[in-house]
Parts: sequence; C-alpha cells; structure tokens
Amino acid sequence: MSKTEALPLYERKHLKNTIPRLIELTILFLCFSLLGYRLLHLKNHGFIWLVALLCESWFTFIWILVVNIKWNPIAIKTYPERLLQRNLELPPLDMFVTTADPVLEPPIITVNTVISLLSMDYPANKLACYLSDDAASPLTYFCLVEASEFAKLWIPFCKKYNVPVRAPFRYFSDQSLFTGNSSSEFQEDWNIMKDEYRRLCQKIEEAAQKSVPCELTGDFAAFVDIDRRSHPTIIKVISENKEGLPDGLPPIVYISREKRPNHAHHFKAGAMNVLARVSGVMTNAPFMLNVDCDMFANNPQVVLHAMCLLLGVKDETDSGFVQFPQQFYDGLKDDPFGNQMVVMTKYLGRGLAGHQGHLYGGTGCFHRRKIIYGSSPEDKSGKMNIGDLEKTFGKSTKFNKFVAQALSSSSRTAESPESISKSIDEACQVASCGYEYGTAWGKEIGWIYGSITEDVLTGLNIHWRGWRTMWLRTNPKGFLGCAPSCGPNTLIQQKRSSTGLLEILFTPKSPFLGTLFRRLEFRQCLVYLYFLLWGPRSIFEICYAALPAYCILTNTNFLPKVNEPAILIPISIFVIFNTYCVSEYIQTNQSIKSWWNNHRMARIIAMTAWLCGFLSVIFKILRLSETVFEVTKKEQSSSIEESDEKPGRFTFDNSPVFVPGTTILMVNLTALGIGFLDFIHGSEGKIEWGIGELVCSIWVVLCFWSFLKGLLGKGKYGIPSSIVCKSAALVFVFVQICRSSWGI
Repeated sequence: MSKTEALPLYERKHLKNTIPRLIELTILFLCFSLLGYRLLHLKNHGFIWLVALLCESWFTFIWILVVNIKWNPIAIKTYPERLLQRNLELPPLDMFVTTADPVLEPPIITVNTVISLLSMDYPANKLACYLSDDAASPLTYFCLVEASEFAKLWIPFCKKYNVPVRAPFRYFSDQSLFTGNSSSEFQEDWNIMKDEYRRLCQKIEEAAQKSVPCELTGDFAAFVDIDRRSHPTIIKVISENKEGLPDGLPPIVYISREKRPNHAHHFKAGAMNVLARVSGVMTNAPFMLNVDCDMFANNPQVVLHAMCLLLGVKDETDSGFVQFPQQFYDGLKDDPFGNQMVVMTKYLGRGLAGHQGHLYGGTGCFHRRKIIYGSSPEDKSGKMNIGDLEKTFGKSTKFNKFVAQALSSSSRTAESPESISKSIDEACQVASCGYEYGTAWGKEIGWIYGSITEDVLTGLNIHWRGWRTMWLRTNPKGFLGCAPSCGPNTLIQQKRSSTGLLEILFTPKSPFLGTLFRRLEFRQCLVYLYFLLWGPRSIFEICYAALPAYCILTNTNFLPKVNEPAILIPISIFVIFNTYCVSEYIQTNQSIKSWWNNHRMARIIAMTAWLCGFLSVIFKILRLSETVFEVTKKEQSSSIEESDEKPGRFTFDNSPVFVPGTTILMVNLTALGIGFLDFIHGSEGKIEWGIGELVCSIWVVLCFWSFLKGLLGKGKYGIPSSIVCKSAALVFVFVQICRSSWGI
C-alpha cells in the first residue's frame, strides 16, 4: 500500500464543548428549581400555577432534548484530493431532481439546478440525471431539452476554466465569482457563454408566457391534451452519452410518472420511488443523490466530498447516507423571517453528527442504493430468491435482476444496462401507478409513505435498521437554495413540516417502536422527538403566552413577586438563556438583530404554523380531513425585487394560519390596556399582578411586533379584516372567561 493510499479520506473530530455544557446544565438546573418551587406552592395559587407548571415542565423536557442533541458535537473534514490520488475507478452516481408545479417552481430555477449537477467535477460517464415532473408539463420538458443544449457548451467551459460555481444564473450574477482570468481567450469565451445563457433565459421566458411552449408534435406529442391528474407515464431520454465520454454530457432523463384519480400517488415520496425504480432499470448506479429543484450544487467537488465518506469508512454501516445541510444564498439582511438557519445548521447539525446520525433532510443527500432497497447492516449477502424479489419489489423481471445485483454487490461496482434508450419500456412498467400494489414499496423499502415529511420518515426507517449516517459541511458550501422571502410562504413551509413530523409519531415507524424493538439508539430516539413534537409545542407556547394577559385581566399572578427571592429563578433563566443564544449568533458572525428576528419568528411560527399543523394531524386522526402537501413558491433570489418597496417586511393573506398570532397579540394588548386603566383608577394594594406579568406581556407584544404593524398596515402588509374579525371574536371570548373566573 502506498503512502497516499494509507492516508484516510476523512477525519472525524470531537469538538470541545465544556463551557456550553456548563451553561446548558445551569439552565436545566434552574428549570428544575422553578418546577420545584411551583410544586411547593401549588396549593396556595390554584389553577393558574398548575397551567404554568405544565407549560414549564414541557419547556424543561424540550430543553433536555436540546442538551441531548448538542452534548457531543462532531466535525468532519474530507480530503477529495486523496481520493483522486488513489487512482480508483470512481463509482457511478444517479442524480434525482424533483419538481411538481412550473408556476410555483419556475423552470429556470429547475434548469439551473440540473445544469449545476451535470457540470460537477466528476466523470460524465459516471453520472446520470433524472428529472421527475409531477405536473407533466410540456414547458418543463421543453426547458430541459433547451438546457441540455446549453450544457454542451457550459460543461467544457467550466472544466476548462475551473469555474467556481456551476449554476449559470449564480455565476453570471455574482461579480465575486469572476475568476479574474485576464486572458483574451477567457474574456471571449466568457462573453459567449453569457450570451448563450441570456438566450436560454429568453427562450424559457417566452415559452412560459405561451399557453403551450411549442408545437406538440414529435417528442412533444405525448403532452397533447395532457391532464396532470390523469395521464400515462412519460419518459424521455434527452441525452445518453453512448460513447461513455468522461468529459461529455451525462445522460438526462425526463420522467412524469403515471397518474390516475383512483390511485394514491403519495406526493414526493411516490415520485422518489419511481425515480429509484426507473434509474434502477436504466443505469443502476450504486449511489444516488437527490435534490429539490431549487437547490443547486454550489461546490463543484461536492460528489468527491461525499464519496470520501461513502468509500472511506472501514465499515459502511457508519455511512448509510451523507446529508449536506440546507443553506441559502442572497439572504435578506439580519434574517427577518428567521429561516436562514445559520446557527441551527452549525450547532444542532454538529450535535446531530455525534449521535446515530443526522436526519435525512429531503435534499442534498447521497444514498446507497441497496439501503434504499431495504438492506440492513447485518445482511451481508443480500441474496433473495425470485419469489421474494417479486413480492418485495414488484413483477418486473429486468428490474429485479438489477435489484438482486445492487443488494449483493460491492458499493464500488454496479452492473448497468447496455443502453438507456432501450430500457424505456421496462422503465414505463415500473413507473406505472399500479406497480407498487402488493409490494413493500413505501412500507419497508424506498421512500416511506405515511407522512408528508417523507424525508424524515425515510431517514428514520434507515436508522431503524441500524445504519449510522453522516453530516458534512464543506467550504464552499455543498448545495445552496433560496429561503422564502415573505410571511405566508415561511409559515406554509413550517406548517407542512410540523404536520408531517407529528404524523410520524402515529405511523408504524414511530421512534418509540424503533428503540424498543429495532436498532434505533435511545439518544437518537430523543433526537427525533425534538423535531416530531413541533406540533404539540404550539399548545404550551400559546398557553404560556396567554398567561400574563390572563393574570392581568383576573388580577392574579403566575410569577413570584419582586420582593420574593424566588423571582431570581425565572429572571436567571431568562437572562442566561438569551445571553447564551446571542453568543451563538455572534460566534457565527450574525448580528444581534438577527438573533432577535430568529427569536421572535420562533415564537410566531410555534403559535401559528405549528398549531395549524398540530390541528391538521388531529383532524386526520379523527378522520375529519386528510393532510395536504402544499408546494411553496420557489424564488431565484430573496433579495429586494424591483417591485418590492419593503424587503423583509411581513406580508399577510387570508390564510387561517394568521388567526392564532393575531389573537395572541390582541389578547395581550387588551390586557395591557385594561391593566393600565386598573393601575390608574384602582388602589395599588389591590393589584396582585406585578412587574413580572407586565414584562412578559410586553415581551409577547414585541415578539408579535410584525403582526402589530399588520393591524395598522394596508394591502399585503396589512392583516385582512376577516382575520381581524375572527381574532376579535376569540379575544372577546377570552376576556369573558377571565371576567367570569374573577367573579365579575
């Protein structure tokens, strides 16, 4: 073995965490002290202290989950140059891109993502790109065909000049990415490529403005009179690289799976399973990468970094999949919507890496095909007879042949079909809507059904079987997307997440069952609980936010009086916790205003989006309604648009998600107003609520300041009158309850 081969492909470093641990344990001790104080004085204060005790017990439990996650942070460094020096034959990789709506997910965004994947620093004859279009849109197919023509010019340009970012929209819009090559040849090629990209954008824009992007003849004939909810499978091989050129254009395949009204299509999870089967028939690479249509490959060597972990481990059990963090570009200053996740990515991400592994995030993730096919760490041979293969994977003889090969072979090799275009008939068979019936797809293999957050559920299923997983941050960042830049989109995204996460608790793949009966580690179970319990957290957040208002309206208190020594407990928790959080933002080069924006948005999201998600799951359990997968609008930049005069300001619509937040704000405003009048006209000795309740109520109002501005705003910056009326009715009911409990 040479010296180069002896060097590891990655290093795993345990980070020092002494001071953060002490702070976290101090906060935990103070929380338990507050609970003890509540219990000792509960009989003297009655119902209001019982509510406070329950809420604070829940917050203490959540803090225990946080401490568990952050207890043992891990950082991983990869060495792709060592991988290249070993002169190994790099394994093939199938890349999946999913899109569902050409209006909410504009094709120019999808096209840039595809182009960035095709032009990565990896042999083209080892790559294949599959696009799943659940809208069966001729526009998306048209744009993909045009993008493939542009890629034939773009890929050689990138490789020749080592272009740092392979998404053309990003490369041509960011002057800092200009390589600084002053040669006349480069300048000429750069101008040519910019003109070519401008023409591509113009073609896509013109096509998008038409009802039909082009004449539906030839390759486009399959889209004649297409109904996105009921149509046969459409599979188009746009490029194939038959010559196997390492510097050519990788294969590109367009897929729109069959859909029929009487067949469940299982949203993104169903699309991913079709991609797994179609790629298994066509290229059968041992590794798979999936990205959302708006998450482009920002680091040209991202595949090499991932392969360092997938190929460099002594035991592949330790790298079931490699997850890159979701990171964003062109974020608004100070993160006004609290969705850029800079601090969460660093601290929770490193903490998760110290457990059984990071959760599967649904994008930017490299999978082993055999694990998606249900392989377990202890199953070394992976051999199955024909009957078991058909029962588990379906009745495609050709597909099952490659399944058996994927399950039993080394991760570095994979037998693939001789020709992609000759596999279309078999691919259409495995993409049909009835193919999965009577099989294990969506139950034990593939992307798992039962939750609209299919990514987390699928990752949980992988951890269930005993696999460990990797989390990797690289410089430059591996993948980049664009965070929602308005209030409704942010809340819709969070509502969808909280709904799907809570659904997982009620599936057969619950983490409780995984720990008791399978191979999910106990601390990893606690990790999952932190995320799965987003929905129920809303109930306790709302109750606690309403407590100060209730106390002011009923002339009671839920905090110790200022002259009592016990008041130091909640004050200490408040000061230490917020100081600790601010320090994390400062250490990640974020502003204090960014911390405040994230803090207030956390409160808004918990009491609005998470509450709606919680109620959605309750209605589903009661069989009153079904959960719905809501696609959020994708944007190519979250920076200020020409038509937007107030970037970062919260916008509103008629969605019921805004009712809880508006109600909480109005409840506290009402309480502060009545409390002020009582303080002026009443005797000071008769007032039981104190400075603690007053500060808490003001704090809630400050957290919902964007809603307060919405009450006074107009147009999209104002809260609609229908929302205000509903909230006013709820406030009236709340006040009447307070008055009746006070005996007025």
